[in-house]
Amino acid sequence: MSDRVDVAVIGAGHAGLNAVKEIRRVTDSYLLVNGGSLGTTCARVGCMPSKVAIHLGDIYAMRKHFQRYGIDGADSLRIDGASALEHIRDLRDTFVDLVLANTTDEMEDELVDGHARFIDAHTIEVGDRTIRARAFVIATGASTVVPADWRESFGDAILTVEDLFELESLPKSLAVIGLGPIGLELGQALRRLGVDVVGFESSTNLARLQDPIINQAAVEIVRREFPIWLGAPAQIERAEGGVRVRAADREQVVEKVLVAIGRRPNLAGLGLEGIGCLVDEHGVPLYDSRTLQIGRLPIFIAGDATGGVANLQIAAEQGRIAGYNACHEIHRHYERRTPMAIVFSDPNIASVGVPWSELDQSQVVFGQQRFGPVGRALILGQNRGLLHLYADRRTGVVLGGAMVGPRCEHLAHLLSWGVQQQMTVKEMLRMPFYHPVIEEALQDCLHGLEKKLDSLPPKPGWLERLFPGRGRRPAGAEASA
Repeated sequence: MSDRVDVAVIGAGHAGLNAVKEIRRVTDSYLLVNGGSLGTTCARVGCMPSKVAIHLGDIYAMRKHFQRYGIDGADSLRIDGASALEHIRDLRDTFVDLVLANTTDEMEDELVDGHARFIDAHTIEVGDRTIRARAFVIATGASTVVPADWRESFGDAILTVEDLFELESLPKSLAVIGLGPIGLELGQALRRLGVDVVGFESSTNLARLQDPIINQAAVEIVRREFPIWLGAPAQIERAEGGVRVRAADREQVVEKVLVAIGRRPNLAGLGLEGIGCLVDEHGVPLYDSRTLQIGRLPIFIAGDATGGVANLQIAAEQGRIAGYNACHEIHRHYERRTPMAIVFSDPNIASVGVPWSELDQSQVVFGQQRFGPVGRALILGQNRGLLHLYADRRTGVVLGGAMVGPRCEHLAHLLSWGVQQQMTVKEMLRMPFYHPVIEEALQDCLHGLEKKLDSLPPKPGWLERLFPGRGRRPAGAEASA
């Protein structure tokens, strides 16, 4: 069977579905090819079910504060792991149904089930079906990286986010290998749901934090809740009663292992190398980061398949740009917004703006604010953490920051909007703040930055730059009448 269309989109995740929306504005001649389950990564196995698990864990963890609040009976509370997992799956199915109801459920012949492989730059095969198109959009997403021998040797003792929520009951003990955002979030959530959790991370950075001050604060806070072992790669082996995990001179025997060491774009099997597509060392096609076009081929790439930051909002925007450019000769450019990363641990961890590694520290003024004295944080019993801001010492423009603290998912957005607009410290302080709110931590930190900036030596004026020494009075000299 052979088809000829204007555009074919490969992958029905968030990027692919947004590409289709853009394509349908121009033409009805398109196909959406998808191999595997329908429903986005976010709805099925990522953002949404994990946040349900985090929410359940947070609720159950509140019992530890009941006595302090004058609430009796906390010791009698128990969690039913099987029921908790069932609730997560129920909400997960709701999220997936909402996605499908507005997208693929409305399609008929436009949806093709199967895995695509390129024959040439204008042709793919899907099973026994040949599809020719003027342009293609690759939006195949990404999957968790698991060492091949681990799956073979340890079978169902190895878990990933793709199968964690399919368990019928919670394990008694669990090792999380990889404490990036996914590993930390799920490790903490499962600990709060009653699982004995130990975390392993080969680097010394938690949740991919670059800022060393915030990283140290985050490590200290998380270690009060469950053990985390940093700075050494983990190895696993069979042991009586489960799996033994080793890292340097430490080891732990657990029932299950959750692997969260990273994600790899789903590009294997597409046959891109065979059509003259150049790839990087990770097998990701070399593409224009503005137009999302792969080389000079009529092929565009979007979302997690690019190997970039995994984020629904970025995937959606890239999908729209790729879909538009696949239909037009004059291309739109993808405009990168202020970088922002949020980890939904408790307390939240976030980074905004210029990364720590890219700061010219000789030209930056730093401000810190602890959440300890913040009134709203004290009321909530969530006053752990630290806010760290960066500003340009010459202009006062806020460059970004990092934080670990209560409700930092909101603080990060507020800060990112200021950074995006290139606002100065003083301009941000002219914005309205309410009381009592967590955002007062940002206000206090900005006041601290303002004092530091105001105490810096004044910048020389134009006359002094032209004629050094002019216009400056000698120390101790008095003005003449």
